[in-house]
Amino acid sequence: MRVAITADHNGVALRAELCAWLTAEGYDVDDRGGAPDAATAVDYPALCADVCDEVVAGRAERGIVLGGSGLGETMACNKIRGIRAGLCHDEWSAGISRGNNDANVLVIAAKTLPTREALRVAATWLTTPFKGGVHARRVAQIEALERGERPA
Repeated sequence: MRVAITADHNGVALRAELCAWLTAEGYDVDDRGGAPDAATAVDYPALCADVCDEVVAGRAERGIVLGGSGLGETMACNKIRGIRAGLCHDEWSAGISRGNNDANVLVIAAKTLPTREALRVAATWLTTPFKGGVHARRVAQIEALERGERPA
């Protein structure tokens, strides 16, 4: 599985850890860069758009975006048609975002999760399959909203 990843200045250290872990786990990592270091503040919307474009175009199956709180990053990612980004703070939310919502971008709040927990969140998110069934109907309704339609 090819995973595109980026980080703002808050997630530089975590991005390095995640890239190393993903590679060790056998993922094809597309490190899209981001902030060069923790001292150089960057605006996250362009970083989010870059990773999301990779996912939408099919050049990456999944994306991971790291930010301080992850809130703005989630909002930015979800503005891109075809993206279902989930901000996950624990393994439970990671499992729900994949299993129920078929999320294709994981957002992690680098300021709130220790590295070990962030790796567990990513592992859960990457290995949880979409359940389909009733959840597929709901994802289709989300996609209708994205097209400007109102689900019945």
